[in-house]
Amino acid sequence: MLLAIDCGNTNTVFSIWDGTQFIATWRTSTEHQRTADQYYVWLTTLMKFQDIDVEITEVIISSTVPRVVFNLRVFSDRYFNCRPLVVGKPECLLPVDVRVDAGTQVGPDRLVNTVAGYDLYGGNLIIVDFGTATTFDVVAADGAYIGGVISPGVNLSLEALHQAAAALPHVDITKPQAVIGTNTVACMQSGIFWGYIGLIREICDRIKAERDRPMQVISTGGLAPLFQQSVALFDHFEDDLTMHGLTVIQKYNKENNTL
Repeated sequence: MLLAIDCGNTNTVFSIWDGTQFIATWRTSTEHQRTADQYYVWLTTLMKFQDIDVEITEVIISSTVPRVVFNLRVFSDRYFNCRPLVVGKPECLLPVDVRVDAGTQVGPDRLVNTVAGYDLYGGNLIIVDFGTATTFDVVAADGAYIGGVISPGVNLSLEALHQAAAALPHVDITKPQAVIGTNTVACMQSGIFWGYIGLIREICDRIKAERDRPMQVISTGGLAPLFQQSVALFDHFEDDLTMHGLTVIQKYNKENNTL
């Protein structure tokens, strides 16, 4: 069995892949202080709670937080007796090219999403990932990652608004009933929601114009369903896009005898 781990700035996701499907997925907050032993106790407790009794023989990791990788490596070595494959490391091969400025480091999550998007839908894609940051990744016709856009995430923008203006409260992001708010909360929700609708539409339109070709837009990430259901911005929504990409990369490395 393969254990796929996606470590983001806010949450870390663990999924078990049996070769055809994910049989379980769990989330925990990302904390660089968490030890290998703590990861193991947390994971095995959840597995027992769901009556999942499997042998994990492979581990693959994608992490945007470099400080957590060491303890995840120890976790894999100590408890599963296997060397984890870490996306972004030289020994981890990718089935697609990365064509960016020399010396540029691309986030592992963006590379994994590119691999997954190309595997599922082919090339000429814009992948919009609603995470701590809202990212736009551009995938060429041959599947290569060729760049993108990074903007502040929805929740990050709300938090910044609250911190910078003491009179403004914390609010939950939701689609407002009207554009014109009649109270503070409604005004903030309208500004964030419709502001991001405009941001997404404008950036995607400009990418398409710059590429001068038809492109599909794929959404993923925690808040993607909210925007997916509200307006026709996206062609597809993929909740497990990153996890799917990790399985594709793991398979590619096995087939090319790096594991």
